[in-house]
Amino acid sequence: MLSYQHGYHAGNLADVHKHALLAVMLAYLTAKDKPLSYLETHAGRGLYALDAAEALKTGEAAQGIMAAGRRGWFAPDHPYARVLAEVRRRHGPQAYPGSPLVAAHLLRPGDRIHLGELHPQEFAALCDAMLPYDAHCRQIDAAALALALTPPDPRRGLMLIDPSYEVKADYEALPRLIAQVARKWNVGIIALWYPILADRRHRPMLAALEALDLPGVLRHEVRFPPARPGHGMAGSGLFITNAPYGTEAEAARLGRLFAAL
Repeated sequence: MLSYQHGYHAGNLADVHKHALLAVMLAYLTAKDKPLSYLETHAGRGLYALDAAEALKTGEAAQGIMAAGRRGWFAPDHPYARVLAEVRRRHGPQAYPGSPLVAAHLLRPGDRIHLGELHPQEFAALCDAMLPYDAHCRQIDAAALALALTPPDPRRGLMLIDPSYEVKADYEALPRLIAQVARKWNVGIIALWYPILADRRHRPMLAALEALDLPGVLRHEVRFPPARPGHGMAGSGLFITNAPYGTEAEAARLGRLFAAL
């Protein structure tokens, strides 16, 4: 299925959770003078406009990154805030970076970016957004990308797996995929995002992931009020292997902020 477009949800509270932790992890990795690889299996279009009709229709950004800004969640020197400021400087005050742009603004010359996106329109937009950043973009199935590119060169790095979960079979397939990737790339950081829905369909997937006994696992979840009446997502989760130093502290800080909503 290729109906999902993240423009309706860009900058929502799940994005705030996911992108803040991603930025902290990449900032830690880039503090060391060693090259790294960034891989993303469901990249989306990379750059979003929060004043676009799609975003205005759902109102999720207003309750997400805009509200976080008003509440002062991120100091100016926070890596997520630094990326937001630079993207807004380049593209206007209503611009919002997807995770590919978060990564591109934190990585350095010599680091490598590999992005996969299957949706034709989203892929075309991704290629345009990433043109200045020497990113390798492929219109390819997520599992095929993950398995083809691991272990990457450089071996040090991070893979973000961020599906739409349009297909319920994803919940069963992802633990198998992560087990395969971890066997091929045991030093890699694998970050899986998942939604927390009322029916708790993510629970069996997490049980399967935890049974893999992967190294350095950090599982972090936040809850938040529905963005609008009838909206089914009640929270956001990340399952991270080989979690870098500092990730747990930032997760705890975000947990306190979300708990106060």
